[in-house]
Amino acid sequence: MNISVKNFSAAVMLAAAGLTACNQPAKTSSTSTDDSTKTAVTYAIPAEANFQDKIDGKTTDLYTLKNKNGVTAAITSFGGRLVSLLVPDKAGKMTDVVIGFDSVKPYTVAGDFYGATIGRYGNRIGGAKFTLEGKVYNLSANDHGNTLHGGTNGFDMKVWDAKKLGDNQLEIDYVSKDGENGFPGNLSVKVTYALTDDNALKISYEATTDKPTVCNLTNHAYWNLNGVSSGTILNHTLQIDADNITPVDSTLIPTGKMLPVAGTPFDFKAEHVIGERIGQDNDQLKKGKGYDHNWVLNKHDLNTPITTLTGDKTGIVMQVYTEEPGIQFYSGNFMAGKYTIKGGGKNDYRNGLCLETQHFPDSPNKPAFPTTELKPGQTYKTVSIYKFSVKK
Repeated sequence: MNISVKNFSAAVMLAAAGLTACNQPAKTSSTSTDDSTKTAVTYAIPAEANFQDKIDGKTTDLYTLKNKNGVTAAITSFGGRLVSLLVPDKAGKMTDVVIGFDSVKPYTVAGDFYGATIGRYGNRIGGAKFTLEGKVYNLSANDHGNTLHGGTNGFDMKVWDAKKLGDNQLEIDYVSKDGENGFPGNLSVKVTYALTDDNALKISYEATTDKPTVCNLTNHAYWNLNGVSSGTILNHTLQIDADNITPVDSTLIPTGKMLPVAGTPFDFKAEHVIGERIGQDNDQLKKGKGYDHNWVLNKHDLNTPITTLTGDKTGIVMQVYTEEPGIQFYSGNFMAGKYTIKGGGKNDYRNGLCLETQHFPDSPNKPAFPTTELKPGQTYKTVSIYKFSVKK
């Protein structure tokens, strides 16, 4: 059984009715200039040796994928993380568009889920508990009394088993034991990263369980299409094909309602510069300290991009395709500049953004939301694609 929701728009219309709107480093590299510091940034895949370590008794490593066009991705088995992705800009220079670190050590301490495969449940579960088939499950609380991205020591902090399936494909596997962070069932997870020849990074997720459970997997890459260490993402433009968001309370848990985006700073149906409305006097922006919300995607499939992001300096365009019903746009509001990232910069405030394809936050406690339940005999299966080009 595929529990992805491909066509959720009709359900949204019903739910919204009556609601009030208120090995060696890769050879691929290039040099870019950060306008704010006037210093050159050289982009290259980090050295594999920097990611070869032992964490919790398991060996970590870095794996490099490359397509026929020279587009190159690097993934580490620690957290199943996307470390780097080099794509050409409008001048043909290869640019690393993923915020991250040059070695595995910072990933173990920096927090914020940089590039990680997220599970068992992406985003938040309110009150760190849910009821399934009449039984209450108490989870690891790691975010204002809620469970965020699977709780403390989630999938992002695990060493995954990894296997290259060719020059452009990597499979990673992890078994989440029954009771891990409070979740029921032994969950067997397989994620496949594939770098296609049309310059797309395809991420395929699959999971099975031996007990009824919940499952919501995603990737937590921080994107900056002007290049890592290039400065703010506020001048990027963004388009999201969504008529509604799921508004949140003060701890970022959805209220259960739908809020139309029309006439609000959340309306990205047409392309907008991210920074143009982020400071408006808006209750939801105040609660999120910027954008940190789930957009309810309109009817879509894997043949149609549902979200488009464009870098203002490089002209790099990223189109997002997904089978998921929602996407979390997070504008890097809690980035604090504590760590040095690739390119020599800092992980400063709003120097990266996330576009996390997902089922909705707190779905296990919101019966009207698309279900995230997974039962024995069923297979969780979903695909998301990040496709790159340049603005013409």
